[in-house]
Amino acid sequence: MANLFHAIYEKDGKWWIGYCPEVPGANGQGSTLEECRKNLTEAIKLILRDRLEDSLRGVPAKAIKETISI
Repeated sequence: MANLFHAIYEKDGKWWIGYCPEVPGANGQGSTLEECRKNLTEAIKLILRDRLEDSLRGVPAKAIKETISI
């Protein structure tokens, strides 16, 4: 399953700054666009993993869990 997100990049002096509008708080930066892209990708992964772990706390053991594709 592929997840697609938008990325916005801006040059600020010597730095590239990036963010993802779909994932508030997901930001990246780097001295090159590629470095910024890599950091932003990792930020998105970490935030989504953390949100999933938080949302699963307290789910009853007998609850049905499945992955859906949209």
